[in-house]
Amino acid sequence: MLYRRLLIILLFPLFSSAAEGESGQSAFLIRNVNLVSMLPDEEPVQAGQSVLIENEKITAIAPVGSLPAEPGLTVIDGQGQYLIPGLTDAHVHIWDKAELNAYLAYGVTAVRNASGMPFHLTYAAEIDAGDLTGPFLITTGPILNSPGPNQQPNHKIVMTAEEAIAAVRDQYDQGFRHLKVYSNLSRMAYEAVLSEAENLGMTVMGHSPEGLREEGIPLEKPFNIGFEEIIDDGFITLEHTETIVWHGLYDDLDEERFRLLAKQIAQNRNAVTPTLLAHHNLGEVSWSDGEFLKRQGTDMLNPFISALEQPVYDFWASQGKDARREFDQFYGRATAIMHEEGVLLLAGSDAGIFTNIPGESLIDELELLVAGGLTPYQAIQAATFNAGLRLPLEGRGVIGVGRPADLVLVAENPLENVLALRTLSGVMAQGKWYDSSALAELRKLAADTSVERTQQQVMEGLAAQGTSLG
Repeated sequence: MLYRRLLIILLFPLFSSAAEGESGQSAFLIRNVNLVSMLPDEEPVQAGQSVLIENEKITAIAPVGSLPAEPGLTVIDGQGQYLIPGLTDAHVHIWDKAELNAYLAYGVTAVRNASGMPFHLTYAAEIDAGDLTGPFLITTGPILNSPGPNQQPNHKIVMTAEEAIAAVRDQYDQGFRHLKVYSNLSRMAYEAVLSEAENLGMTVMGHSPEGLREEGIPLEKPFNIGFEEIIDDGFITLEHTETIVWHGLYDDLDEERFRLLAKQIAQNRNAVTPTLLAHHNLGEVSWSDGEFLKRQGTDMLNPFISALEQPVYDFWASQGKDARREFDQFYGRATAIMHEEGVLLLAGSDAGIFTNIPGESLIDELELLVAGGLTPYQAIQAATFNAGLRLPLEGRGVIGVGRPADLVLVAENPLENVLALRTLSGVMAQGKWYDSSALAELRKLAADTSVERTQQQVMEGLAAQGTSLG
């Protein structure tokens, strides 16, 4: 770690003064980099490359010396470092605009928000227009669920087909184009959501719906909706390895059974966002007797949401040092099995809930993917190429001519060690270059959350979906 800190200090002067901090220039030349395009038909690392960026797009890639530094260009000397595509976190929860800074600070240049309210549509439009600093933002509408043990205050509760159709149409009319379904969704409501989503051209992601949790389910009776029923329903992504193990195997931690399930998931061309960190960090709270909640970076967690989730923290802090360790290990192995069987994996951190810090949590998730059995290349692929393949990211996820210039400069080779992603030399997003000092400033801004703004936005969102907290 000391070596990495020294390396960043030594590299800092190598950037020209015109490129330090946020640059208002619209044209950049990043020269002398090891290019990691993440395109599957190209060499993993292409040494000695330069990249020309104009009006937020990559317009040329060529060997060093082939692209002259024309007047008006901001030149960034990469000094043989590694240029990779900006990372995508495919499962986050955003509560306040301050948090958006954290994602860019850790090289996350695109996110998918998985529990939407009207303010998320506003944020997305402002980011797209360049009026708000943040990653490219996709959002679902409010989570669709039915009454049951997994019901939460921010869910839009529907039971009948008529209620579900009305809810989907309302979200469409508000401007949402992506839906999220949840565990308790009744069969009638779920089928109506799928049908209306197809009619309106909306995507569906989420937990695999289990149906209503009647007495005796699932210990004495099977789920009302079996997992095998939903895997050919056209989800853009299924969320959480943990949910798949629960719904598909009834929490039987059996690798052979899970491999058979993974084959079915792959055969139906499903993609999965494992979100290993969602469970792992709750385990960390238990294993540390709550000390994990005080770690560095928690100032970027939204204090309004943390206050609401305090009972969850208290519960997990009291569970003991061995709580669910076997589940944590199995989820990592199960995710690797899905990869082995050909399931497309997208990296998502569930940042913004519980203990998951915006931005940094995606790097944590990539480390868990590697610990479970993926190579660093495969883990980074889940946060770049795979995300661009599955989500409407408008060309993001790889480095190529004509693609958006969402880029990350890394001192060491992340394909050898994903820990390299913890020491970024620079990030390009929204046509701006952020050097290491500017990235540090973004982290400071990320901690400046407005509790009042968060509360107002959440309350307005609940009102818009017809949910009352009274």
